[in-house]
This record gives sequence, C-alpha cells and structure tokens, in this order.
Amino acid sequence: MAERNERRGRRQDRDETPEFADRLVAINRVSKTVKGGKRFGFAALVVVGDQRGRVGFGKGKAKEVPEGIRKATEQAKRQMIRVPLKEGRTLHHDVQGCHGAGKVVMRTAPEGTGIIAGGPMRAIFEMLGIKDIVAKSTGSQNPYNMIRATMDGLSKMQSPRQVASRRGKKVADILPKRDDAPQIDGDQAPVSEEA
Repeated sequence: MAERNERRGRRQDRDETPEFADRLVAINRVSKTVKGGKRFGFAALVVVGDQRGRVGFGKGKAKEVPEGIRKATEQAKRQMIRVPLKEGRTLHHDVQGCHGAGKVVMRTAPEGTGIIAGGPMRAIFEMLGIKDIVAKSTGSQNPYNMIRATMDGLSKMQSPRQVASRRGKKVADILPKRDDAPQIDGDQAPVSEEA
C-alpha cells in the first residue's frame, strides 16, 4: 500500500506543469437583454506561454472579471502549441498566417532587432520567448482574429531538423553552405594593397 502511494506521489511530481506566464490581451463587457433588463458579463482573452517555445490562447466569459480571466487561462493551458525557435530568439523562416479577415506576416530578424509587432501579436511573441521578430497585421484589427491568425502562422513553422527528417536527409544537406571567404561579384575587381 505504501509503495502504491509512493508511486502515485512520484506521478504527481512528474505531471506538474512548468511555470507559465500569462498576458491579458483584451476584456470586453457583454450584455444579455432579458425580461427584467440587462445582465452584464465580461469576456476575457488571455495568452499563456512558458517563454521557451510553447504558447496558447484562451477566452472565457463570466459575471466577474477575475473568473473570466481564470477560465481563459485554463483554456489557454489546455490548447498550447510548441513552436521551434532559431537560437531560442527568432523564427526559422518568414511565415504568413490568416484566420477569417485577419492576416499577419511574420519575418525573422537579426539579433538586437527586438519585437516589432503590435498589440495582441506582441503578447504572443513575449509569452513564446521570441526576442527578435518583425510582424505586421494586414487584415482585421479584431484581437481575436489577430491572435488566431498569428497562431495559424506559428503552427506552420518548421525547423531544419523537421524538414530534414521528412525528406530523409541530414540537416547539413538541406542548409545552405557557408563559405568563410567573402564573395566577390563579377563586376568588382579585388583591390590590391599596393595602390
């Protein structure tokens, strides 16, 4: 009996989820008209992530704001996705995402660029752990559509390792080769030091 309880305790330790950070994106007051008047409630949109490549979003409605945020956070934790990051700071390649009228473009960026994105997209990138990215929303400005479009684009992200395994090749075979020598265009002649 003691051994079974010990195993159960170990399983609970292993199942504990890592610490997640959450960001409240939007709160909307909604009303329902009934016979006696109006009943007000609150809808919350929350983004949750571990800042190491996992992110999710959720929405919740309740009579009080804290309860709506709690519901949204629980839903976000249930539907998280893992996104491969290049060097733990940016995307592997440029990607587009869309959902309904929401369209977003996300581009990889060199180190030191920072997060150049607006509103709901910035919340996703911060919770994901991205440090350098350039993103633009070209469609609907509705935060729900922007977040869904961003998640659609991030779910299309593929690392070189995933592409290599799908093709049955090595990662070195599909990545472009880097030469240490600088490239000289045909129009430019090499400059001699004697001149």
